Amino acid sequence: MSAVATDPSLDTFRRDTRAWLEANCPPEMRHSVRSEADICWGGKRFNFQSDAQRAWLQRMGERGWTVPMWPREYGGGGLTHEQAAILREEMAALKCRPPLQSFGIWMLGPAMLKYGSEQQKRHHLPQIARGEIRWCQGYSEPNAGSDLASLATRAEVHDDHFVVTGQKIWTSYADEADWIFCLVRTDTAKKHTGISFVLIDMTSPGVSTRPIKLISGKSPFCETFFDHVKVPRANLVGELNGGWTIAKYLLTHEREMIGAIGERATPRPVGRHAAERLGRDEAGRLSDGVLRAEIARFEVDEAAFRAWMRMAGEQARAGEAIGALSSALKYYGAELNKRRWELMMAVGGADALEWEGERSQHGAAARTWLRSKANSIEGGTSEVQLNVVAKRVLGLPGA
Repeated sequence: MSAVATDPSLDTFRRDTRAWLEANCPPEMRHSVRSEADICWGGKRFNFQSDAQRAWLQRMGERGWTVPMWPREYGGGGLTHEQAAILREEMAALKCRPPLQSFGIWMLGPAMLKYGSEQQKRHHLPQIARGEIRWCQGYSEPNAGSDLASLATRAEVHDDHFVVTGQKIWTSYADEADWIFCLVRTDTAKKHTGISFVLIDMTSPGVSTRPIKLISGKSPFCETFFDHVKVPRANLVGELNGGWTIAKYLLTHEREMIGAIGERATPRPVGRHAAERLGRDEAGRLSDGVLRAEIARFEVDEAAFRAWMRMAGEQARAGEAIGALSSALKYYGAELNKRRWELMMAVGGADALEWEGERSQHGAAARTWLRSKANSIEGGTSEVQLNVVAKRVLGLPGA
């Protein structure tokens, strides 16, 4: 059943949307993402996997449907909440792959819409919507992770520019990004109220990156260094020393993004994958009763979390702030994904530990299982999220 109430104008929009998608979504873009190569991140240095991938991004970008609810003047589709829901439904019905994934869309865009100047929005947002610029996030530092407000990357204030010096760490895809949105210290006498939010071109003299290898053998993470980098004053978002407010707002969107991994399905449901691999009993059930019970508990929790995420999404699209609830979503989604891959490894047995070779897609299962361990660290540890939920959602007294 459609999530959108019957309305003649919406029925027309649905028909037009379906017709446009059928005519414009290439057949190659109508199957689920199978590997990192299938994901379109956009940006100046992105290598498209195929002409179809390039065409799909271009067509959706021109229509504003990479960011369907952003205002048209900023590169969006200008759709209403109901129309955007229809677009999602019709894309799902045709199995259309998302044309673009982007930290610019998930994190910077919402913050820019709320806090950016008109000039900044008109300059940066259309480029994000069309996938022309790829962004990365400069928040964590070697000595400022969970206690982010302890960050030390310094921006000296001059008349028309800043000079930025310092280091960021765990900067996802910094080596492939065109720009970075960055928290810098502009007042050393203050903690939270001495932080500013600036935008930095990664090609600026003095910016360098160094990849960080994870236990999985692969990693999108980098160290990012700023050696007296000159940044125009026009790249300050919001007020000088007002970056912490923007940072907190952006973090709610980051935590929603990370939390979404909890509902992100593997190519097949865990239970179906297990039954096909391990066999079924006479009743058609997974033959291993203990594992069957564990998977059943997981799939019930997975379904509940998916419903919760959809509810939160509906609230956000309706303009209702979810605030600290994003910490609960991030916590549960991260823990759920770790459970998912523990079960996948249990089902696969020794074969799932294969690290190389075509049969295992170069150790895809084992590498993803190991990578999932970081889900409860990145974007704020699970312990930090529980503290936020206790204090801000449940209203429990402090220790």
